Amino acid sequence: MATVFLATDVRHERQVAIKVLHPDLAATIGAERFEREIKLAAKLQHPHILGLIDSGEANGLFYYVMPFIQGESVRDKLDREKQLGVDEAIQITLEVADALSYAHAQNIIHRDIKPENVMMSNGHALVADFGIARARTEAGQNKLTQTGMAVGTPVYMSPEQATGEAVGPSADIYSLGCMLYEMLAGEPPFNGPNAMAIMARHAMEAVPSVRIIRPAVPEEVEEAIFHALEKNVADRPKTAAEFCEILGTPLGATATRKVTGRHTARMRVPTGARMQAYVTEEAEVPKPVPLYKRPVVMASGVLALVAASWIGFLSLNGRSASAAAGASLAPTSVAVTYFEDQTGGNLGHVADGITETLIDQLKPVGGLKVLSKDAVARFRGKDVDVDSIAEALEAGTVVTGSVSENGNRVRVSFNIFNGNNGASIESKGFNLPADDILSINKTVADSVAFYLRGAVGRVVTTAELESGTRNANALTAVQLANKQRRDALEAFAAGDSARTWQLFAQSDSNLARAEDLDERWVKPIALRAQLALLEFRAARTALLKAPYVEQGLTHAERALKLDPQNLDAREARGQLKKARWDLQVVKGAEADKLLEDARADLDFVTQRDQTRPQALVALSAVQTQLKQPTDAYVSAVAAYRQDAFFSGVEDNLVTLFQTSFNREEFAQAHDWCVDEGYRRFPTNWRFVACQLNMRVTPNDTTSVDSAWKELETLQRLLPANVAVKEFQYRRNKMWVAATIAKKGLRDSVAKVVESARTKDKAIDPNGNLLTAEALVRLRLGTALDTAAAFELLKEYVVTQPEHGRGFLETGMWYWRALRQDDRWNSFLRRAAAGS
Repeated sequence: MATVFLATDVRHERQVAIKVLHPDLAATIGAERFEREIKLAAKLQHPHILGLIDSGEANGLFYYVMPFIQGESVRDKLDREKQLGVDEAIQITLEVADALSYAHAQNIIHRDIKPENVMMSNGHALVADFGIARARTEAGQNKLTQTGMAVGTPVYMSPEQATGEAVGPSADIYSLGCMLYEMLAGEPPFNGPNAMAIMARHAMEAVPSVRIIRPAVPEEVEEAIFHALEKNVADRPKTAAEFCEILGTPLGATATRKVTGRHTARMRVPTGARMQAYVTEEAEVPKPVPLYKRPVVMASGVLALVAASWIGFLSLNGRSASAAAGASLAPTSVAVTYFEDQTGGNLGHVADGITETLIDQLKPVGGLKVLSKDAVARFRGKDVDVDSIAEALEAGTVVTGSVSENGNRVRVSFNIFNGNNGASIESKGFNLPADDILSINKTVADSVAFYLRGAVGRVVTTAELESGTRNANALTAVQLANKQRRDALEAFAAGDSARTWQLFAQSDSNLARAEDLDERWVKPIALRAQLALLEFRAARTALLKAPYVEQGLTHAERALKLDPQNLDAREARGQLKKARWDLQVVKGAEADKLLEDARADLDFVTQRDQTRPQALVALSAVQTQLKQPTDAYVSAVAAYRQDAFFSGVEDNLVTLFQTSFNREEFAQAHDWCVDEGYRRFPTNWRFVACQLNMRVTPNDTTSVDSAWKELETLQRLLPANVAVKEFQYRRNKMWVAATIAKKGLRDSVAKVVESARTKDKAIDPNGNLLTAEALVRLRLGTALDTAAAFELLKEYVVTQPEHGRGFLETGMWYWRALRQDDRWNSFLRRAAAGS
């Protein structure tokens, strides 16, 4: 709304900031209104308000003068630190609330509370830009209506402010709640590709739990955020003082002193739509709820701005509103299973195409949580009861279907079931022209959407179907290719290598055929890039993997030449560049650029479409390599929130565990390892290995016998590959030794370590067991053992010099004793410089 100049007040010999309103805004406000509002703002004198020194008009330009703050804004701090400490975030929030309370008492609403408008001076908050917002709102009402915009910043804007309604103090409290959430979580509660999407989420979606991202946040702080961000004005705190009381500190407590960090946890009576989730029997203690079951949606309302109704669910402890009422699965959670081909294989591609089109069409529909293709793929071609599917996927509504031949027409039937009791809600069938694939997909999608209203209690309207081609043969070729790709993945999972590669080749051949039939259609080219990525993953050696990376990148670039905004091609290119980096075919600055390019592509995709868990996981992996652990963790959590069943979810859970473990978030690490990983995938050896990792944490009290039993379980579950099995067994035996080391049993430690060592390069080609033994030595804790750990790690870095910089930059808690050793740091700097 303005340009800010740093200037010198020559009379008082001081620096000031002059804010000059943009001419179009100045013309809209008018001189009289500007002067009146500025006078009101000038009366605000408070320790946490950035006051006004002067104001005026010059050559038709309106300006006002403020003190120049030698500091930074909260936005600057967040850009640099990503997340603020809990105490610091609460202190800033309380000081801003103090300022708001003072202004609200004088009937002045800020209307634009956000990190950019809060300055930090000598460790305390100063709220800037009081006064001008009301003039901007009132004077600009006609213009704003014409452009369809609302005053404020969408990321922090209350639903009533977004729709242009009159706002009161609660609108500022809502914005402050959003700002507190971002300071703690590192991201705002709602985001999106444009202002309209963000405002829609504010009005319709439930606030995600900040404690999932940041378990250290006290419960009453999260509860205060939930209260501040209620959709209904009546359910929010009425005053800033009430908000502070919920937060756990009286208003004004931080005007002269800092928060101590001691917050009294309490159970507050929830308001609004969350009340239903608290209806439980007296003295009932809720069981821990898996993370992937927790945040979805809990709100119902109408957003006039987008003219759409919303029905959803959420609860603080993870149980849906429907569960509180007696049903265990929410009807708005929809699983569309792969339609059955009843022709013996003739129409398998048509059945798969109908299914995937239907999933794609329903996914963007507000109020529905549609399970992904990966989630339902496990039931493809299998005879499984509806209630079993519903239970496995937590789907309150299940859609099944079949495709058969009827003369020269195709018979498509579908059924909609209640996932809670298996009862049929709707059953329909159509006879459609066999040569009109586009018509088949569109008819089925629209019909299922229409009849879903009986299951989910609302009208469901699919978006306009955009196939991208008018060539039916090209579309058929793509459907065949997609079926072959799915078949190949099933063959790969079954260990049938010959069939896997045969189907990959057939899929690529059909995609090439589709491209020939319609040269302007981007989809088959982007799919070829994605297929190359799958082939890269299936290939066994780096030598075999490399050609698929280059082929995939060529396809991705060709697709992006036709459509630079294509998200499928962008995602494939980002993942393929990360794959190229993994192969270490380039070094130094070129390798760094590969990672940055991969991050840029994956950022582009995830910012525009947050329903792509694979892209989020890939972005997390890139952020990890770029030494951005907080960003990596947030991306991985977002992927799991989006889809707890996607292909690769087990790898994602391991990443979430490892990130939490490395950051000393041990309770959180336990949740990812045991409550999520081991509970869901008890035969995956990695979720036994992570439990052994947990044994070396400072507060773990597991017995040595339990650690040995876990190692036995691990040995049974390890893969058949001899080298991998032998290495992982020896490595995890070192973790058992570290557990014994915590008990101080030196002789036992020595025997276990000796049995775990190996000089066989086939088993441990990179010397990674040296780092495991070093960890054992550090657990023993004596100066002699620390020196021994130093020597082991020196040997490792000498053989793996590229890891020298990694050790130098790492903040891992288990190397802390060495990080305090000047000799070790000096060695690492020399090693990093040499590499």
